[in-house]
Amino acid sequence: MTIRVGNCSGYYGDRISAMREMLEGGDLDYLTGDYLAELTMLILGRDQLKDPSRGYARTFLRQVTDCFSLAQEKGVKIVANAGGVNPAGLAEALREAAQEQGLDVAIAHVEGDDLRHRTDELGGGDWGDVLTANAYLGAFGIAAALEAGADVVVTGRVTDASVVVGPAIHAHGWKRDDLDALAGAVVAGHVIECGTQATGGNYSGFRALDLSAPLGFPIAEIDADGSSVITKHESAGGAVTVDTVTAQLVYEIQGPAYGNPDVVTHLDSIELSQEGDDRVRISGVRGAPPPPTTKVCLNALGGFRNTVAFQLTGLDIPAKASWIRAQMDAALAADAPDEVEWHLDRTDTFDPATQAQATSVLHCHVRSSRPEPVGRSFSDAAVQVALASYPGFYLMAPPSKGAPFGEYRAAYVPQDTVPHVVVLPDGSHVDIAPPSETSPFEPNARVDEPPLASPPADTGETRAVPLGELAYARSGDKGGNANVGVWIPAGHPQRDAAYGWLAAELTPERVRELLPEAAELEVEVHALPRIAAVNVIIHGLLGAGVASSTRLDPQAKAVGEWLRARVVSIPATLIPVVGA
Repeated sequence: MTIRVGNCSGYYGDRISAMREMLEGGDLDYLTGDYLAELTMLILGRDQLKDPSRGYARTFLRQVTDCFSLAQEKGVKIVANAGGVNPAGLAEALREAAQEQGLDVAIAHVEGDDLRHRTDELGGGDWGDVLTANAYLGAFGIAAALEAGADVVVTGRVTDASVVVGPAIHAHGWKRDDLDALAGAVVAGHVIECGTQATGGNYSGFRALDLSAPLGFPIAEIDADGSSVITKHESAGGAVTVDTVTAQLVYEIQGPAYGNPDVVTHLDSIELSQEGDDRVRISGVRGAPPPPTTKVCLNALGGFRNTVAFQLTGLDIPAKASWIRAQMDAALAADAPDEVEWHLDRTDTFDPATQAQATSVLHCHVRSSRPEPVGRSFSDAAVQVALASYPGFYLMAPPSKGAPFGEYRAAYVPQDTVPHVVVLPDGSHVDIAPPSETSPFEPNARVDEPPLASPPADTGETRAVPLGELAYARSGDKGGNANVGVWIPAGHPQRDAAYGWLAAELTPERVRELLPEAAELEVEVHALPRIAAVNVIIHGLLGAGVASSTRLDPQAKAVGEWLRARVVSIPATLIPVVGA
């Protein structure tokens, strides 16, 4: 038996029409949605602080309210982690919406992930005002809710893939020791959980796609052995290729072993093959016993911050930057912020044809545990020197009053100390037992794999070109770390040789050279030969996490494209015209 599991959301704020599109577009057995991220938990925690009845993804409530009847007509079960920090509140709101439409809908929710009562134990007691502390739960609670007849299952903080793994467990009757099957479903879930990122969204090879229609959302057809085919509705835009699937596989991962509360998935065991138009098969996935601990995402109010951006135009950019820095430092001395960061982006060019080409931007970021030093006094300091500072002074945007910011921290707790509770449609509770067999987690553990491809012995002529002429990339955030997956496209005529060159080129030392922001940071590089990829982890690039990062790109979404733009010397025989 094969089940068809669709996705209709990759984040809180994704396309609101996607649930209806997926239900109307073709056959499905289950429709899932991923609404949570580390930053989203902070946002929902602040929502609940203002209104205790909130704390869930309200867009999901709108979508399901609109689609209750359609889902029933199609016989599609809906599973989503949209409960955020208040899954019980979302379940109750869904019941009220169904009753208003005169519909009989069985709604269950999964809870137990909220560990705010254990803040001190988790290391948050001396950190700040902890808003959220949520353990990552697995998929067996979702499966139990479906087994009990639920039409809609909403959860708090389960792993992203769990919303897909749960339906597969239920449909195929898997047990805790079906590790390879569970691992295969985790991979399928990881591929489709970010929505249209599997069908061409955020994809380096986008120029080769038909972009005349909005990108469609993906579907995983999951077999009883855990293998799967990634596809989409025929009428949906975008494409499903080995490369669009690879792009999502290398997104926001760490080492070759991918930890999950139900199974450790060996990413280096994955085999991909193009089975037909918009059909990519995932097979060969190996699993191992899960770790004895599970991750906890903590978000706290880190204080208050503000930013001002000075525009520096024309000549003498360094001198202009030095002058305004001295003026601001003097103005802020009386009630100094806890932290002051300056970043000068030299975007000016020689002999500029436009004013934009003549302009660089100097950012001043400030943080404080109190709102006053980063509020009006900071903004006023920037404004009051306007006529007494460098020539051509102006600001990118009016200064603000400052705003609170959050900080992220991860902790780990034994799985058997975390409640995993299913609240069934009739109100009864079912406790989900933790895995009986666990094994210490080794993120760098590997399965037997083919030897690393070797670059040509005689490289001959080389050309200095952007790395992106040879490779694709996808990047994102994991707490304070940036992840960059880089791979050789499937259609490369000398893929093995090109991959051998790539794996030899992207050492930690070379990554630090190509990305100077990482020069003083720890960098890991992991080879994934079966998919011709390397995974790069840049520790600490995002500081204390997305909510507090002052980078131009705080979620590291474009770091991969930055890396592709760097010029390297590549053997001329390996350089195709990528994306043409």
